[in-house]
Amino acid sequence: MTASVLYDVPGPKARARNRVYTVLGSLAVLGLAVFAVLRLSAKGQLEPEVWNIFNYAGVRTSIRDGVLTTLQVFAVAAVLSLALGVLLAVARLSDHKPVRWFATGFIELFRAVPLLITIYAVWVIFLSNRESLGLTGDQPQFWALVLGLTVYNGSVQAEVLRAGINSVPKGQREAAYALGMRKTQVMTTVLIPQAVRAMLPTVISQLVVTLKDTSLGYIITFEELLYTARLMSSNIIVNGNDTYVPIIIVTGSLYVAMCLALSGLANWIERRGRRARTGIGVAGAAEPVTATDAMEVADATPDGPTGAKGAKGSQH
Repeated sequence: MTASVLYDVPGPKARARNRVYTVLGSLAVLGLAVFAVLRLSAKGQLEPEVWNIFNYAGVRTSIRDGVLTTLQVFAVAAVLSLALGVLLAVARLSDHKPVRWFATGFIELFRAVPLLITIYAVWVIFLSNRESLGLTGDQPQFWALVLGLTVYNGSVQAEVLRAGINSVPKGQREAAYALGMRKTQVMTTVLIPQAVRAMLPTVISQLVVTLKDTSLGYIITFEELLYTARLMSSNIIVNGNDTYVPIIIVTGSLYVAMCLALSGLANWIERRGRRARTGIGVAGAAEPVTATDAMEVADATPDGPTGAKGAKGSQH
């Protein structure tokens, strides 16, 4: 019987036992799903009238506005968090101790504080200074959510980028310094591009987390997708029952679709980067040139002994 480096290969009894566990687990999951469907049917949540609410223009418009608002918050927070992550990563690798200490303290603080508390605290500050900051309408909720997502995810992205920068071989850094580059040039042209390429899957994974965390705007009454879904489910009554279940299913499917789209974009960017690194073809080897052929080529060139310069020299 062969053995693996990571684990012992199961024998005949272990394989039979694993098959039994797999069948029992599958039956348990199937039974739980059937039980949930029967309960929902008994509560009237699977009636056609309940699901017919999505044919109304007002419901579709509310869902569309919620999706657009969620994507707007995500786009702003994603750009700002990536920019902040780069700044904090570079600051934490700085040779100046005050800069390095400040970046380290900032990162550790906002990684340790729960994101919900950060968003709520920023929202309270914005509400208390609404007039002095010139915020109107739902701008306090919007910028509180964006700022909370930025500082938290920026701190996480900073650690990801710092790990990527440290993973670049030291020889490339030393070679760049040997060429006379300054530290800023080494960081921006040599280290950061390679770190982003190496850490791209982790960066995209954190962006997916940022997209999902936009649902925390529900706590500060910001009308993103989750808050819109809650309002609809509590205000739309069909056959004397609420519509939480269908709206939750549709809303959850939209979140899954957006996250899958973002992951697909990340995979496409990664494939493009891989193709860019390996898409340069190697030129074929030319025929070897003998000494006689080389002299003939030199004589035939304008700069050769019989060329323009040679003729000009013979005139003198």
